[in-house]
Amino acid sequence: MYRQMRRIRHFEEAVDRLYQQGRIWGTFHLYIGQEASAVGAIEALRPDDYITSTHRGHGHCIAKGASLALMMAELRGKETGYCRGRGGSMHIADLETGNLGANGIVGGGVPIAAGAALAIKKQRRDQVVMCFFGDGALQQGAFHEAVNFAAVFKLPVVFVCENNRYAMSLPVEKGLGNTDIVARAAAYGIPGRSVDGNDVLAVYAAAKEAVERARAGGGPTLLETRTYRLRGHSKSDANRYRTKEEIEQWRQRCPILRFEQWLQAAGLLGPDDFERIKAEVLQEIEAAIEFAEAQPDPDPARLAEGVYA
Repeated sequence: MYRQMRRIRHFEEAVDRLYQQGRIWGTFHLYIGQEASAVGAIEALRPDDYITSTHRGHGHCIAKGASLALMMAELRGKETGYCRGRGGSMHIADLETGNLGANGIVGGGVPIAAGAALAIKKQRRDQVVMCFFGDGALQQGAFHEAVNFAAVFKLPVVFVCENNRYAMSLPVEKGLGNTDIVARAAAYGIPGRSVDGNDVLAVYAAAKEAVERARAGGGPTLLETRTYRLRGHSKSDANRYRTKEEIEQWRQRCPILRFEQWLQAAGLLGPDDFERIKAEVLQEIEAAIEFAEAQPDPDPARLAEGVYA
């Protein structure tokens, strides 16, 4: 889990650097600060389980086993990227690892997860779908419809709300009439639990319980991971809706540093191990960048392939 968190953090730092250099275009939404949420939750899944992701999906993709090289190729708009360079940051899907796709529509992955879980139940398989979404998705009608549907039919879904406190620039206190997110679970008749989303072990324990319940036929769970994005909403975010002091307070709760402290106190890893893993991860990312740079650009004559509407 520690290595996966490092891979997410340094992949995103590399993406940010490439953007500043003009080597990645468009925009993207960094997951930096939320690494424990994706890694802890997905650690509770089997390789053949599924996830749906969000517009802030790099962390989910990597935690589910995506190739850094193919992700980097996609962000560089290359033909050999996960979506042949057409999807970019917000639409990476990797069916081989069970990633049904990131989604540029807020809350768009929630009904997709319910549909996939319905298929699993109809086909009498024992897989589980884990659905990630942010606190902003709670304001969407699709969220209510999909969660209610999953509850009625006891579908094998774990709904993971990554509450990073802001829907773009809107604080959660101003966007929700009731900020007790897991209280919604009672309205659907399903279990709900809130955990410290910057504590990877706490997230893992809660997700494991929910996944086991879903796999055993117990139906969905609503899990809230309370976390914080340390960077802006996207590359166009001037961060004028929150203070430097608030960001710094959360930086002190960095999920990677907290896990380092726990691993060291438990005698499992030490400073030399942390430096070695970090160096190995940075080397892996540089190799991914070199791979992406060498890949072919899409043929402009074929850009309409895959467009259906």
